[in-house]
Amino acid sequence: MRSHRFYTPWLLMLPALIWLALFSVWPAINTVTLSFTNVHQLTGGHFIGLKNYWLLWHDPHIRDAILNTIVFMVICVPLLTLLPLLLALLVQRNVPGISFFRTAFYFPVIASAVTVALIWKWMLDDRGLFNNLLQTMGFVHKTVPFLTDRWLLLLSAIALTVWKGLGYYMILYMSALGSVRRELHEAAAVDGAGTVRRFWSITVPGVRGTMILISVLIAVNAMRVFGELYILGGPTGGVGGQDVSIVMLVQQAASGSDGRLGYASAISVFLFFLTAVPLLFLTRLNKSTQEES
Repeated sequence: MRSHRFYTPWLLMLPALIWLALFSVWPAINTVTLSFTNVHQLTGGHFIGLKNYWLLWHDPHIRDAILNTIVFMVICVPLLTLLPLLLALLVQRNVPGISFFRTAFYFPVIASAVTVALIWKWMLDDRGLFNNLLQTMGFVHKTVPFLTDRWLLLLSAIALTVWKGLGYYMILYMSALGSVRRELHEAAAVDGAGTVRRFWSITVPGVRGTMILISVLIAVNAMRVFGELYILGGPTGGVGGQDVSIVMLVQQAASGSDGRLGYASAISVFLFFLTAVPLLFLTRLNKSTQEES
């Protein structure tokens, strides 16, 4: 131990620090810098101050993007926080064939996101599986515009996200449920507490920290939603371009031979601060929970 120097830990971390600086810190700093310029993909630019942010404020699509992103987050967070917990409680039971269901629930997680979205687009099409089933069973008399109505398209993208993420968060909950003492459930059952009461009084407090962590992950991912809306609604964001997300606006601004990298960078910076709001709230909630426990 005496042969070690104070810089030994830093030498061991040096490769990771270099990787972090090159691919995380420097791109972030460069994005902020570019947001104050009018640089394009194939041409240079110069400093224009806050003009990109002024253009962003008056962009007719930014309000739709913010609304869609917030609605996406508000619906996804509670669904993907509670449903995987119920699913984890279900698959923890030792019944014949439960391993098959654990694998089946986790399979969407490892499936390609693009492939899954394309399959969902085929099923939700006007001539797709869902519309054919609904009409055959007599529930509807005309096609349901899953992919052409603004809110139905947004709900379809939310359903796809929830379906694909259930298995991943189920695994996290299964790990957390292992730390919940079985004796507490047995004692509560002896005292006459039912299944619902034991769930809210024992299971939920026992995995509260994991629930908040999962909520943070879901909120961040929901604020960065792109693939689901891009594939289901198309590059322009559905009918009239109303089903765009903030990340889709970044892609639209930066793509093409005349891509406005400065304006795309300004949108990215705006998205960072918008994402920080729920992140700070959930982090504060997690800290308060730990202090109470």
